[in-house]
Amino acid sequence: MKKIIPLILFGLLLTCYPAMGLDLSSAKTQGLLGETDSGYLELVVAGGEAQDLMKTVNAKRKALYQQISQRNNTALGAVEQLAGKKAIDKTPAGQFIKVNGIWKKK
Repeated sequence: MKKIIPLILFGLLLTCYPAMGLDLSSAKTQGLLGETDSGYLELVVAGGEAQDLMKTVNAKRKALYQQISQRNNTALGAVEQLAGKKAIDKTPAGQFIKVNGIWKKK
């Protein structure tokens, strides 16, 4: 378990990159994307560029979660759940999080 947390944090850092003019940090600050307890991003407000970014980031996250799951012989769902909790915990005030299906501004 101690190996999983640093790997998840490293993976989340890798997802913070510019893509097509909109980067993850900007999209979250603008309220277009939010973190969920599932470990993945979701659209808060519909938008083509934000949706493309969300799909790209979520695909990379899933690949990373699968690697962590296999390496640690842990269920994928457990890795996703832990990553979701960590991402929500690290989300700054003013950005959106989705917990139990409900969007909230943190």
